[in-house]
Amino acid sequence: MGWKAAQKLIQNWKILRGDNVMIIRGKDKGETGVIKRVIRSQNRVIVTGKNLVKKHIKQGQGHEGGIFSVEAPLHVSNVQVVDPVTGSPCKIGIRYLEDGTKVRVSRGQGASGSIIPRPEILKIRTTPRPTVAGPKDTPMDHVMERTYDAQAGRGMPDL
Repeated sequence: MGWKAAQKLIQNWKILRGDNVMIIRGKDKGETGVIKRVIRSQNRVIVTGKNLVKKHIKQGQGHEGGIFSVEAPLHVSNVQVVDPVTGSPCKIGIRYLEDGTKVRVSRGQGASGSIIPRPEILKIRTTPRPTVAGPKDTPMDHVMERTYDAQAGRGMPDL
């Protein structure tokens, strides 16, 4: 990617995986769907069941060949989040509540100004954390070992 294309990348994403969005341009204009995947390196999103294209896939080892319908990515400017109160597309703003928590709110013409909750799917990890120690993990007895005593001056390197 060139530097011109890198300048046009969105830095602060407000649309998240699992958001309910409406397509505002293209062949599926006016339809709503859920964001399946966000491709940040290309400013694109994939909406479940929308923007379907035919793809010819050659038969290979372990899978059948044929013509399949797959979801093609849409540019992020062609989708807008659906306001949970009015059901119309809206822009997203950021506000802080009295207790200091950061929330997304709907804004724009005809928006209700209500809070747009974070999708529940974001709380589920795609790759689970390992539960057993691997060969490159540091053992806990080495981690908890005290190697420096400030009062006695032990553990200081000779400078």
